[in-house]
Amino acid sequence: MTESVRRTGEASPEQRVPEWGGDRAGTDPVLGDVDGEMLGVDPAELGDEDLIREMQSLHRTRLDTLRHATDSALANHLRRTAELETEYLARHPGREVDPSRLRDA
Repeated sequence: MTESVRRTGEASPEQRVPEWGGDRAGTDPVLGDVDGEMLGVDPAELGDEDLIREMQSLHRTRLDTLRHATDSALANHLRRTAELETEYLARHPGREVDPSRLRDA
């Protein structure tokens, strides 16, 4: 949490998702009609390769979206990332953990 957020008590982007919406332009070329129901392929319907490809795309665009996108675009990015990652973890609950990524206890 940044110092400015701590001081002002403002919510994080994840916490603000429900209140976002004032800057929506109408239609998002990837997600469809952002003023209506959230659109996009249900992650459960994606094959493993498609699921990985979608996650890679979101992670590749993460910093640019965080720094420069509208609030609604960031909210959609956060929502979609959570959907895809939740589906991945559901499919791979016993995923292999790289020992080099573990911290010494």
